[in-house]
Order: sequence, then C-alpha cells, then structure tokens
Amino acid sequence: MKKWNQYMTVMALGILGAAYCANAQDSSTTTTTTQQTTTTTDQLYRAQEFSVDFFGSGAIDQYTIDHLTGDRIRHNGVLGGGAGINYFFTRNIGIGGDAYVEHREQHYIESPSGNLILRFPIMDSGVAPYVFGGGGYQFDEVGQDFAQGGAGIEFRIVKDFGFFVDARYVFAQKTQDYGVARAGFRFNF
Repeated sequence: MKKWNQYMTVMALGILGAAYCANAQDSSTTTTTTQQTTTTTDQLYRAQEFSVDFFGSGAIDQYTIDHLTGDRIRHNGVLGGGAGINYFFTRNIGIGGDAYVEHREQHYIESPSGNLILRFPIMDSGVAPYVFGGGGYQFDEVGQDFAQGGAGIEFRIVKDFGFFVDARYVFAQKTQDYGVARAGFRFNF
C-alpha cells in the first residue's frame, strides 16, 4: 500500500507540473488578427480532437525489467493487442482509454484503463512526444486494480492518420509490477 501511495503522489506532481508547462506554453503564444496563419502542426494536432487507436502490445514482468536481456524478453514476454480512444480538450491536454488482451482463451478484455495525456507537438514536424498517467483494472489471473505511467511518441502523416509507440510501467495492487509496450495506428477525427 505504501508503494501505491508513493506512486500516486509522484504521478499527481508530474501531471500538475506538465499541465503547468503546457498552460504556460499556450498562454505565451498569443495570436492577433494579423497572425492568423495556420501552420502544418496546428492542422495536424488540434483541440477538440477525437481519435481511435488499434495496436499490438507486449508485456514483461518485473524480473525481466530488472534483468533486461533479449533472451529474457523472448522467453518471458507476452504478446497481445487492443484498441483505445482519446479525446483532446486542447492541443496539449486530453484523456484516453484503452483495453488489450494477451491470453485470448481467458478473457476478451484483460486490462481496461484510463489516462490523462499531455502531448507536446514539435513545431511543424508532425512529431508529438507525450506522457500519460492513470489506472485501471486487470481481470487476468488475479483481479486487481493498477496505476500506470508512461511516455510515447506519435508521428502524424496526415491530419487524420498517424502511428505511435509508447511504453508504460504498471504498478499492480496484488502481483508484481510489470511493463507494457504498444505500437499501432491512430485515426483522428
């Protein structure tokens, strides 16, 4: 329980700090009527944006994370896949939910979760690093709550389509902590 409380405190401070930075960035970029030109990035990453994700995932346990080798990942890693949705209130701040499955014979959905997402588009490159944190519930093997935090990067090819990769560290309530990596496609509306 102590580990859980420490994680939640660190996540809250990190999210507040990132939100402050995003707000400071938004307030420092004022527009006037003479500066109403739209850049490529503004068109690619925008406020009030809804997106749908489809991804493949891979998970490894705490022991493998602590003793990371290619051989351990091959033998102890578990592959899966899933889908998610995201909504950005502003260009930088949004919420998202996703669910994935690794053991198809047990459950259709193993780990649904929700996150606060902070993204930082890099000028007009179409590239946007992001951080996220939240929690969810794991149905597989031992039913348990979890908290998570992670980071990733999105590459927008056009306004309505891109791909992403990210990784998260999952703080499990009853079992060992573990890591999950995802890679997939994102359709934006």
